[in-house]
Amino acid sequence: MPPSSETGGVGPGDAHFVVLPDCEDALAAARSFPRPPSRTLDHASGRPWLIGRWSEKEIVTARAGRTAIAVVGCCPVGPAELERHAARIRDLADLDGLARELSGSFHLVAALDGRLRVQGTASGLRLVFHASVGGVEVAATRADVLAAAIGSEPDEEQLATRLLWPVPYPLFESSLWRGVTAVPPEEALIIAPDGRTARRSRWWTPPEPTRSLAEGAPRVRQALSEAVDARTRDGGVVSCDLSGGLDSTSVCFLAAASPAHVVASTWPGRDPADSDLYWAEKAAGFLPDVEHVVWDADESPLVYTGLLTIDDLMDEPTIGVMDRARVLHHLPGLAERGSRLHLTGIGGDHVAWCSEAYYHRLIRTRPLLALRQLRGFKTLFQWPLGDTARVLADSRPYGQWLAASSRRLRDPLPPPVDGALGWGSSPRLFDWVTPEAAHAVGRALRDTAARAEPLHPDRGLHADLEQVRICTRIVRQWDGMAARAGVPMASPFFDDRVIEECLAVDPAERVTPWAYKPLLAAAMRGVVPDACLRRSNKAHASMDASNGLREHRGDLMELWEGSHLDRMGLVDGGALRTLAQRPSTPGLKEAILYSTIACEVWLRNLPQHQEKALST
Repeated sequence: MPPSSETGGVGPGDAHFVVLPDCEDALAAARSFPRPPSRTLDHASGRPWLIGRWSEKEIVTARAGRTAIAVVGCCPVGPAELERHAARIRDLADLDGLARELSGSFHLVAALDGRLRVQGTASGLRLVFHASVGGVEVAATRADVLAAAIGSEPDEEQLATRLLWPVPYPLFESSLWRGVTAVPPEEALIIAPDGRTARRSRWWTPPEPTRSLAEGAPRVRQALSEAVDARTRDGGVVSCDLSGGLDSTSVCFLAAASPAHVVASTWPGRDPADSDLYWAEKAAGFLPDVEHVVWDADESPLVYTGLLTIDDLMDEPTIGVMDRARVLHHLPGLAERGSRLHLTGIGGDHVAWCSEAYYHRLIRTRPLLALRQLRGFKTLFQWPLGDTARVLADSRPYGQWLAASSRRLRDPLPPPVDGALGWGSSPRLFDWVTPEAAHAVGRALRDTAARAEPLHPDRGLHADLEQVRICTRIVRQWDGMAARAGVPMASPFFDDRVIEECLAVDPAERVTPWAYKPLLAAAMRGVVPDACLRRSNKAHASMDASNGLREHRGDLMELWEGSHLDRMGLVDGGALRTLAQRPSTPGLKEAILYSTIACEVWLRNLPQHQEKALST
């Protein structure tokens, strides 16, 4: 089943494709996706199955009897092993086990007796969308490619909901394009042989958090080791973030034990109180064979840098544009040092730590333990006693909480304890959002609340899964940007197997006021020196954000001149221009502008985006 193109014109890390059923009508649909310079993988019939862009290193295929399987992304499975799996498949549901067994991060596509199954990752880092193209259901890894094929425009009401801060689940998982449907990460898309109908099948559920830290730590170490090994086993040169934090330090030490030569990259913060460089140099001292590069902090871009020049193809708005310049800045220097892949510690905050919202349940099931821990959290985070008691007493189901949020969109920001112990931070709209947009957002929230179910009945597990999915949607866009900049990125903490092992550990041991990331510290003991595991805080780059707001206020003024959101009636451009002239306005340090800027930058790109989506 070799692809029909030898090069495909793309390097690792930027794979994207559409999946077509094996029927006559799909031939017409396939013409909506021009082949050159795309690659094509065919069904046994010779009709196109996958059309898109990927490198040889990102795809493994196998065929056995009536079954064909393609794994696209990072997965250490080989063709012979995948063929053995294919030979055992008797029903598409059998792929559930395979999807939960393989390590790495990948899309899994299978065909059996004419039926198709397409799925991404439970983390949400690799997504699936579908649309009817010429009457045939077509799946894709990017929503914009399908939108371009059917001539779709963004849905203005859906776009208005992205102005919320924060955007609550499940609104941030909806496709912004009319006629394009998003598949939830925990579900697989099943397309009938005639291509006329599609349904979804759940393949993933989170583990119950029942393991002790002592039981779970070795399993976390194994899963993270395998995730790093999947990226480094081929040797060559790889680079790693080395911020000095537990997350990047763990990845760097695991990579250093691999066949690859490692270049460790440290970018010190500008804040004199930032201790990243101290901890990074301490770690580097234990890694004599690792090349350690320390960048000049004053040369690194600030938050808000380059917003007017972003030209990446993004299928949805992302607050990742705020840090795009910072994320990509050092990649050319790492490429000059031979790096073929850049590993990050992103995700460690989301899985090695966890939400304090677990204590909403624990106060009812293990009250003595919970009270002791909550007293510590209250002191650590300075939660007011009254607000803490109020949130803990609130037992509303998720849908009711979401509906109530629609009535408080213009209220002041809620206290931090609400987001920490409740269903999440109650979303807000700010003064520059028009009344018409606010009305549309309120209606969308109420409609969603009527049918919304949380990601898990336990508020803590819901919060953990929500934060993972919010972050992976940002990283998903950064990964594409980095690949196009010449050095693909990978975040091993966001591999499904790593997430599962972390989530399986008792939250009372995973999140505690008395220790910082105790699960990761226990998992890495013996891999990372104890001296490096003693760090009990992290830098937040708040100075880089506040300085960036002041330094780039001219760019923000230009962004709001002729604003697309203003022309659509969603924001008051004048109010935003006034705000840009006052970068010290209280509240801006809370990042309340991020969602609005993300939507504006995305809309600025759409004219050229629509022209390029099908051809790249």
